[in-house]
Amino acid sequence: MNIESWDDIRVALAVARTGTVSGAAVELGVHHATVIRRIDALETALRARLFQRHTRGYALTEAGRTLLAAAGAADERFAQMATQIAGAGERIEGELIVTSLPELADLAMPRLIALMSKHPDLRLTYATDTRLYRLDAGEAHLAIRAGPEPTEPDYVVRSMGRLGHVLYGSDAYLARCGPVVDLRAHRFAVPGAEARGAPYMRWLIGQIDPDNIVLVANEVAAREAVVRAGLALGALPASRAAGLVPALTMPEWDSALWLVTHVDLHRTPKVQAALAALREG
Repeated sequence: MNIESWDDIRVALAVARTGTVSGAAVELGVHHATVIRRIDALETALRARLFQRHTRGYALTEAGRTLLAAAGAADERFAQMATQIAGAGERIEGELIVTSLPELADLAMPRLIALMSKHPDLRLTYATDTRLYRLDAGEAHLAIRAGPEPTEPDYVVRSMGRLGHVLYGSDAYLARCGPVVDLRAHRFAVPGAEARGAPYMRWLIGQIDPDNIVLVANEVAAREAVVRAGLALGALPASRAAGLVPALTMPEWDSALWLVTHVDLHRTPKVQAALAALREG
């Protein structure tokens, strides 16, 4: 038996429902000759007569009733499946993968927590790997990036504002080393290579020697620990700087932040909800 496509069976179901070739043709939006051709092909493939032809239309044979029962149930299941898939696409639930730089967690997480509280069936993966996740390969739904505006093909880019940077130090450190006038008289805790393109890092690296750097760590908690121990100055989020002293900041250190999605997922309700939450803060 060789049935070329499900369309042949759907044509037979339409004939069974309407009782005529012309009625099936209207229901399916095809020419009546197409209906006849597909019925003939299906009967040839099944080696059974599905309909009795008469002047008033087409009547099901016993074989036709068997086909109608099995194929009708399958058609209904396909319709239910399509409805479920479409409905799932409209709900804000399931897995949401957001990738970002490690130092942006204090900025992003309160906004994402608000999103999760509003949509309790959402499951968040917040990945702070320093590599750039490939949105075109489906590695993440949304990326938060800093620096120059991303230009990858098929990416949709929205501004998330700007991020300022402040070098903090402890009271003990500043009392020992003095104000930040000559940068080479100070020690620094800096992030890893992933942040070397940030405006403040480009500026800082151009002003100091390698010996001025006492810690390189992409984990902000590690840099904070060294700063609080009075061993160095370091750029920290304001949420981690309680009890520390702002030692130096400059307007030109601000970094642009970008929300990046792939064009294929950008308009889905889940991604739109995440974008709105991250831009509202």
